[in-house]
Amino acid sequence: MPSVVTATVQSVSADPTHRFSKRPQPRIQLRAGYGVEGDAHAGATVKHRSRVRQDPTQPNLRQVHLIHSELLGELEAQGFRVAPGDLGENVLTRGVDLLGLPRGTRLHLGAEAVLELTGLRNPCAQIEAFAPGLLAAVLCRDEQGGLVRRAGVMAVVLRSGSVQPGDPVRVTLPPEPHQALERV
Repeated sequence: MPSVVTATVQSVSADPTHRFSKRPQPRIQLRAGYGVEGDAHAGATVKHRSRVRQDPTQPNLRQVHLIHSELLGELEAQGFRVAPGDLGENVLTRGVDLLGLPRGTRLHLGAEAVLELTGLRNPCAQIEAFAPGLLAAVLCRDEQGGLVRRAGVMAVVLRSGSVQPGDPVRVTLPPEPHQALERV
């Protein structure tokens, strides 16, 4: 009998201050058009400091940061000590290839919340300050020499809802043709 893989939320994190890591929480509240209640990156317009300096009126395409927990396992195998929330993610998932999904994919988290993927997280120098060598571990090259960003995906909240560890994750792909995720 074939095994069935169920995608789930492994951990949820938020932090009201602009720091690299986020604190794991028992649950987070996602608000449509806003992001994670109580998180420094929530809002309709950009909150990432470098983007605010460029143009504070830009729409916030980075309301929620998601990472697949399988990445943490890969990093641990390379000698890095990383725990949920350490890499600044709001939602840690298991069983879904976040990096392989196209732009516009909808992730249904728990009973109510719906996110739409906007792009890839572009890891910055803060990740290197967290652990020397970690930046190189989350950036690699494909067969053609193109840069592959593995530090998670970014999303906006389409429908509000509460999310907690153990919640199911359901994936809805956008209509074809699919567009690959690019850095946002």
